[in-house]
Amino acid sequence: MFTIDAHLDLAMNALEWNRDLRCDAALINARERARGLTDKPDRGLATTSLPDLRRGSIGLVVATQIARYTAPDNPLPGWSSPEQAWAQTQGQLAWYREMERAGEMVQIRDLVGLETHVARWETAVAAGDDLSSLPVGYILTLEGADSLVTLEHLERAHADGLRALGPAHYGPGRYAYGTDASAPLNDQGRELLKAMDRLGMILDTTHLCDEAFWTALEIFTGPVWASHCNCRALVDHNRQYSDAMLRAVIDRGGVIGMPLDAWMMVPGWVRGQTTPEAAGCDLSVMLDHLDHVCQVAGNADHVGIGSDLDGGYGREQSPHDLETIADLQRLPEMLAARGYSAEDVEKIMRGNWLRFLRAAWAE
Repeated sequence: MFTIDAHLDLAMNALEWNRDLRCDAALINARERARGLTDKPDRGLATTSLPDLRRGSIGLVVATQIARYTAPDNPLPGWSSPEQAWAQTQGQLAWYREMERAGEMVQIRDLVGLETHVARWETAVAAGDDLSSLPVGYILTLEGADSLVTLEHLERAHADGLRALGPAHYGPGRYAYGTDASAPLNDQGRELLKAMDRLGMILDTTHLCDEAFWTALEIFTGPVWASHCNCRALVDHNRQYSDAMLRAVIDRGGVIGMPLDAWMMVPGWVRGQTTPEAAGCDLSVMLDHLDHVCQVAGNADHVGIGSDLDGGYGREQSPHDLETIADLQRLPEMLAARGYSAEDVEKIMRGNWLRFLRAAWAE
C-alpha cells in the first residue's frame, strides 16, 4: 500500500551521522560496524534509507531540517549561535537538493506537485511495478525554529520550499519552549506564527510545551498537525499529548502522526538500559496509541504515521519486531486484525495526510 510517513530526519542522518542513505540500512550498518564506530548509541542499528523506504512503498515523507541553538547555560547539544544553526540547515537543504539531482528524491511544494507524485506512486504500487527507480517525494519541514536568525530567514526558507514548521524542539528555544521545558510563548514566537500564517504554512505543534501549545492555537489560524506525537494517557510525559491536546488538534482538522521511539511508546523506559524486548515494545504498542487517538476522535480520520525512525536512535530504541522502516507495511494487516475497515486502514496509511494536505494547499 502506498504509504506516507510524516516525520523523518533524513538530512540529519546523512550529514551528522555520515550515512549514505542511497544504500540500504543493512549496508549502512555493516559499514558502521566494520569501522568500529561508537560515537552514537545507534551505530550499526539504523532502520531507514531510501531503498528501504521504497521497499516499504513509502513514497512520500515529511523530511526535516533541524539545528538547535543552545545558549551558554543550556546543557543540550546544539550550535553556539543562530547563524551557525542556520548554516547547518542550509547544508541539510543542499543534501536534499543533491538527492533531487541524483533522481533519488523530489520536493513537493504545492497541490499540483502532490497530485502528480501521488498518482505516479499509487499507479506503480497498484501495478506491482519495481519501485527502485522512483524518487521518494519529500515535504520540507523545520523541526525547531532556532535556526531562523530573523523572520526574513523564514521568507527565504519558504521560497526554498519549506512548508511546515515546529517552533520548538527540546528545551528552551528562541521562539518557544519545547519538551522538558516550560514557559509562555514569547513575543518572537507570536510574530513567527503570524508570519507563518501570512505564508500559508503548516504549524507542527509536536514539541511545544503545554503553555506554548495552547497559546499557539489561539494565535495561529492556518492548518495544524502533530507530525509525531503519542498519547499521555498511555505514557505520562510532557512529550506526549493529553486527551485535551489531542482534541484541540482534531478540532482544527489536524492529523496526529504515530512515532516509533520506544521511550514514547511504553512507560518506565530508561534510556541506555531498557531494551524493546524487555519492555514488550513491538509494533502492536504503536497501535495502542493509534487506537487511543481514534477513541478520542470518535473515528479514524485524524491519525497517521509519523515514525521518527532513526531520529537520534535506532533498533536499540525501536519496536523489537521492526528491522527496517519497510516493516511499516505490516501495519495494514495488523490494523485489519484489530477490526479496522479497509477504508480506515487506507486513511491511516496515507489518506488522512493526503486529505489534510489537499485542504491546506487548496488555495
